[in-house]
Amino acid sequence: MYDPTVARLTYRALLGRRRALILFALPVLLIVISAAVRGFSGADDQVAVDLLGGFALATMVPIIGVIAGTGAIGPEIDDGSVVYLLSKPVKRPTIIITKLTVAIAVTMAFSAIPTFIAGMILNGNGQQIAVAYTIAALVASIAYAALFLLLGTITRHAVIFGLVYALVWEALFGSLVSGARTLSVQQWSLAVAQKTAGGDLVTSDVGLPVATVLLVGVTVLATWYAGQKLRSLTLAGEE
Repeated sequence: MYDPTVARLTYRALLGRRRALILFALPVLLIVISAAVRGFSGADDQVAVDLLGGFALATMVPIIGVIAGTGAIGPEIDDGSVVYLLSKPVKRPTIIITKLTVAIAVTMAFSAIPTFIAGMILNGNGQQIAVAYTIAALVASIAYAALFLLLGTITRHAVIFGLVYALVWEALFGSLVSGARTLSVQQWSLAVAQKTAGGDLVTSDVGLPVATVLLVGVTVLATWYAGQKLRSLTLAGEE
C-alpha cells in the first residue's frame, strides 16, 4: 500500500521552492512570536495555552494541512499529469495511501515540531502544555491531511475550500457558534491534548471518546472516498 516512487514524486512536489517557503513561514513566525512573548512576559502557562491554541493549532496546523493535503495530488489533476501516473501498474488505493502518508508526514513535520519548540520556549513544558499541543498537532495533521487530500481529488478549487473550512468554519464560526465546534478537527484534537495536559488550562468542547471516533471516522472515510474519486477519474481518462 506504499509506493516509493510515488512518494518521492509527491515529496518533490510538496517541497519545491515555492511551497517550501510557504511551509516554513508560519512555523518560523510561531517560534519568533514565542521567543518575543517569553522575553517580554516571562514563562506564563495561560499565555502559552493562548498562543499555542490560538495560533499554532487554530491557524498554522490547518493551513499547513491545506498546503500539504491539496498539494499532494491537486496540481497533478489540474495539469493532467495524473494520467501518466494512473497509466503505471500501481493500484489506485496505493497511490492514495502513499500520497496521504506523505501529506501527513509533511504536515506533522512543519506543525508538530514547531509547536513543541514554541511550547518549550513559552513555559518549558509546564503542566505538559508543550507536549499536549504537540500531540494535538500530530493528531490534527492526520485528519487535516486526509480531508484536504480528498478536496484535492474532487475540486480544482481545493485550496480555497480548504482555507474556508480552516479559517472561516473552524476559526470564525468555531469561536462564535458552540454547535460548530462539534464538527471541528481542532476541537477533536484538543480533546486528546486535554487528556495529556495537567490542570484545567487545555479544554475541549468535545469528549475524548467522541473525538476519537470522529477523528478515525473522518480520516478513514475521506481516504476511502478519495480512492473512489481517483478510480472514476481513471475511467474517465480511459474513455
